[in-house]
Amino acid sequence: MLRVLSYAYWALIVITCPFFFAGAVLIWLVTLPFDRRKVILHQYSCAWAVFFIVINPLWKVRVTGREHLHWRGPAVLAANHASLIDILVLFQLFRPFKWVSKIENFKLPFIGWNMRLNGYVPLLRGDRTSVMEMLERCSKLLKQGSPVLFFPEGTRSRDGTLRPFKDGAFQLARRHDVPLVPIAVHGTGAALPKHGVVLQEHVDAWVEILEPMDPADYPSVEALRDAARDRIAAALATR
Repeated sequence: MLRVLSYAYWALIVITCPFFFAGAVLIWLVTLPFDRRKVILHQYSCAWAVFFIVINPLWKVRVTGREHLHWRGPAVLAANHASLIDILVLFQLFRPFKWVSKIENFKLPFIGWNMRLNGYVPLLRGDRTSVMEMLERCSKLLKQGSPVLFFPEGTRSRDGTLRPFKDGAFQLARRHDVPLVPIAVHGTGAALPKHGVVLQEHVDAWVEILEPMDPADYPSVEALRDAARDRIAAALATR
């Protein structure tokens, strides 16, 4: 039964995505003259993502610590990554961030096209040139006042164990002297494990926004990176 429900869920996503994308194109066209950072389109995209959570009776998502995220001003957001649905639950933040994603996601019909409309940041993993282009693009976004969201592990964890963090997000936070906001995402690995398609039952996911970190309080990129990882690891251990 669960397998049948899972296939029905994925089918509903496939059927509805063209309609959501049509709405995204309309909003992009209407707001293009005045919404330089595409905040309105991003908020629409948040609602699109949250729709896929709300319609799934097996998933429950809660968000705590919203007071640590502000509507205005740049910041670097760093979250752990355990599942394909991590970005779905992070869209429930409803804050105007841009997120860094592997370039393959931008090739997906409708969803990937919407990512391009929003100006999210593609990355070809393992390619130094792509990494440099990504960092330059994120620098421009931060200068424009847009928060940037990273999964600093670089890829999803296979078993939920927190992987080592890469330096990029923390280099940007120090270079631009903007807050580094750690985010602990709980429970999503159980919802849809890596390479899995069958949804799991009764998943209670939790997005825990931790207190922002001031890069000036840390003597190096490595110190900031390790401190952020320690905070996320400690938060994950409390569940």
